[in-house]
Amino acid sequence: MTTVLIVDDQPLQRFGFRMLLESQDDMAVVGEASNGTEAIRMTAELHPDVALMDIRMPGLDGIEATRRIVSSGDRTRVLILTTFDLDEYAYAGLRAGASGFLIKDAQPEELLAGIRAVATGDAVVAPSLTRRLLDAYAEHLPTPGPETTPAQDPRLTFLTDREREILTVVGQGWTNTEISTRLHLAESTVKTHVSRILAKTGSRDRIQAVILAYDTRLVEPS
Repeated sequence: MTTVLIVDDQPLQRFGFRMLLESQDDMAVVGEASNGTEAIRMTAELHPDVALMDIRMPGLDGIEATRRIVSSGDRTRVLILTTFDLDEYAYAGLRAGASGFLIKDAQPEELLAGIRAVATGDAVVAPSLTRRLLDAYAEHLPTPGPETTPAQDPRLTFLTDREREILTVVGQGWTNTEISTRLHLAESTVKTHVSRILAKTGSRDRIQAVILAYDTRLVEPS
């Protein structure tokens, strides 16, 4: 059973989400919050698997709420909801530690699939869309010094050459299937490599690994 906390300042929006989620045998809504402050408190009390997080809310917004939930070390994963697929707030949400984002006009089945994906640690957005988002807001990425190279970044220290190669192409938006085909690896082997990359770099999920690839300049914005 996947437990979900709904965070949105619009009562009708929360009602719609609750009706949809409660129609599923494998999901349970454990609470509703109308702002970021409530979301943080309820996450600490209820420990839901997923917090379905709106961005624009009065008081503490969804970005800061996401940052605080993730930094607390709680097991809850955050799925950001945004109005536009290239909304700068969605980018900020990913940087704050969200496990992905969906557009508010997504089809019900897309929302359900997204929640299930986040709950299992998978990426929600398509890799190509992730890259498009990061490219659009590349100016927010840290500027490396002239002496900084990917090889020197401590987060990459324990990666093997193959793992570094796979992290690079993950950052370029390749799916596991594409990696398997192009690098002539079994897809199960690719999944194992990706899991090890996440563990070694401390990345919560695939999206955070993509951000890491950009941060360390393994991948340059196009």
